[in-house]
Amino acid sequence: MKTARSLFSVRVSVPATTANLGPGFDALGLALNLCNEVELRGWKPAGAPTLSMTVAGEGAGKLPLDRSNLVFRAVQRTFSRAGVKMPSVTLRLRNRIPLARGLGSSSAAIVGGIVAANRALRNPLTEQMVLDLAAEMEGHPDNVTPALLGGLCASVMSGMRVRAVSWKAAALFNGLRAVLCVPEFELSTARARSVLPARVSRADAVFNISRVALLLSALQSRRFDLLSEAMHDRLHQPCRAKLVPGLMKALQGAGKAGAYGAALSGAGPSVLALCPPSKTGSVGKAMVRVFGRHRVAAKALVLAVSPSGARWEKG
Repeated sequence: MKTARSLFSVRVSVPATTANLGPGFDALGLALNLCNEVELRGWKPAGAPTLSMTVAGEGAGKLPLDRSNLVFRAVQRTFSRAGVKMPSVTLRLRNRIPLARGLGSSSAAIVGGIVAANRALRNPLTEQMVLDLAAEMEGHPDNVTPALLGGLCASVMSGMRVRAVSWKAAALFNGLRAVLCVPEFELSTARARSVLPARVSRADAVFNISRVALLLSALQSRRFDLLSEAMHDRLHQPCRAKLVPGLMKALQGAGKAGAYGAALSGAGPSVLALCPPSKTGSVGKAMVRVFGRHRVAAKALVLAVSPSGARWEKG
């Protein structure tokens, strides 16, 4: 009996991301060195194309293993966008990024699926096309851009296209660590967006615009002493505080423990603190204690900034 040979086999790793960084709502994102892995294999079907899938790690036993899975949908959309009929596929997902915690798990799924499928097809989609498709599926570019490109990213939607800049130089992030305080409860992006106002005041808009300019300038010039002020926000964090018990106290606690600056990570509920390496332990413990006082269990993750985005290799 002959053993079936795969048509292709690709393995992709995709980093976690933290978005907004305080004032950069839906515009700024940072890649972190905590990665999910997507392994995609294609097979010539005997009949109708089939799907086989497994999930290990975060989401195991919870994420769907059928065609509704977000990674599979990204693979399917890529084949469709490339105009190629999809074969039977096997997906093996190894997840390290916590789900619905503001660390870009959905963006990692989308980017992982698209990059794997595109590579399996020998890259018919350009990097720009991959980015546009990922943002189309996610609905906004702030997480998918660093997930694909790596580093610190600023991105905007211009019609159906993403315009983005990525700062990837490792030297830019020397002496900087990200401490993520991850509460045990999930918070969907849809719910976090539902509490945001339809309109904001001119004063609040100017407040955030000025902080974004200061934040990017401070990071590029390594003026980390300015991050405390630069990571302040008036557009989303005050509204989302009601969904994350202890949020404002956790931000304050991080600063008192030695963080350069702190902000809600994406839609939350995780909190991001940018710190010197020597302060990561004390900052993480301070934030965990604050959440504990609000009867919320949490854990601290110490992560470096990842200059690399999604990476592929043969499976």
